[in-house]
Amino acid sequence: MKKLKVTMLALAAVAFGSFAFKGIDGGSITGKVTPGDAATEALAITGTDTLKSPVNDGAFNFQNAKSGTYTVIVGAKAPFKPATIADVKVENGKSTDLGEIKLIN
Repeated sequence: MKKLKVTMLALAAVAFGSFAFKGIDGGSITGKVTPGDAATEALAITGTDTLKSPVNDGAFNFQNAKSGTYTVIVGAKAPFKPATIADVKVENGKSTDLGEIKLIN
């Protein structure tokens, strides 16, 4: 009986360990905004999920974004207008770089 308990405990530990080290599913979205000081924040929207990222030195980065298709909106300070990028595809384990996004006024 004691041997069975030890075996079950060992199996439970192995099962728990395999889930603990499973990588996080998702990808990332990055971009650079010019002029950098004109941007406020960036949003990535898919379905009912919205991710937010600050824009620091003109750069933004969304980590652990679920795979799917997003619309990215970069907020802007006046007199600049927000920028919208549609159909941004994210795949698990990959980074999607939007490159340079120019805000216009």
